[in-house]
Amino acid sequence: MLQTAFLKISLCSMVLLGWSCANQQKKSASLPFYNTPDFTPVFLANHTAARPAETHYIPAFEFTNQYGERITNQTVQGKVHVASFIFTRCGSICPKMIHHLKQVATAFENDTSTVLLSYSVTPWIDSVPRLKFFTEENKIGQSYNWHFLTGDKASIYTLARKGYFAEEDLGFTKDSTEFLHTEHVLLVDQKSRIRGIYNGTLQLEIEQLIKDIQLLKQQ
Repeated sequence: MLQTAFLKISLCSMVLLGWSCANQQKKSASLPFYNTPDFTPVFLANHTAARPAETHYIPAFEFTNQYGERITNQTVQGKVHVASFIFTRCGSICPKMIHHLKQVATAFENDTSTVLLSYSVTPWIDSVPRLKFFTEENKIGQSYNWHFLTGDKASIYTLARKGYFAEEDLGFTKDSTEFLHTEHVLLVDQKSRIRGIYNGTLQLEIEQLIKDIQLLKQQ
């Protein structure tokens, strides 16, 4: 009798311990917020206690995609989006980034709530026809959730550096006279808040990005 009671207590303890561990894992799996260009992570407990003014949001923007369509912040409102910064004549990091981002696009190709935005950092060269040719050349095809964007150079550079923190704190004070070239890929949530930064040239980082998108969509 005593042995049976002991077994029941032990079983209950194991169940409670398992639930506690699972709950702890679930908490630790939540993605942080990034409100400053030094990318200091702010986790949920701290975020809810913070004043709204301390929360960073991607500001309003308006550019044109490879199909000549107007793309704005409203296009991605309520959706998860991934931002990158490329140019069509780049022969160094961009080909590798495009190759990796194609994996992200493929993973969410039937998901209208996930969008990829690739901003050209040489918009004076990357016209709408040039961007369309670039997507065809890279076998990206008719991907309506992946927008290659062109527009005013100063607007793109300001958005990249002060909105997305694309070059972290090293680029935050730079202006559009200094060339923007970064391997960083940014993950932004449904409310336009930065939730992750990744090296777009590294396969393992892209795999983590895909996992984090899936996680973010569950939160």
